[in-house]
Amino acid sequence: MPPESCPHCGAEVPPNAKACPECGSDESTGWSDDAARENLGLPDENFDYDDFVKREFSGEQIKPRGLHWAWWLVAVLLLLVFLYGVFR
Repeated sequence: MPPESCPHCGAEVPPNAKACPECGSDESTGWSDDAARENLGLPDENFDYDDFVKREFSGEQIKPRGLHWAWWLVAVLLLLVFLYGVFR
């Protein structure tokens, strides 16, 4: 059974196709399990996870800030408008 997309060119492969309609890949040239695993882009045995984390996540961390004073002002004004409407 062919894959949904060709491992060589990425084209969509019809369900009952014998070969890829774009590049001609078939079971002997690229639909084998080994070919599919090679195209996943998984890291190899020499992958250094600590180095990856350092490169990807080093940098200044974003520090959460409190609610801006303007939002507190909006909340108080809305509360006053609500209370005015209720007790009027």
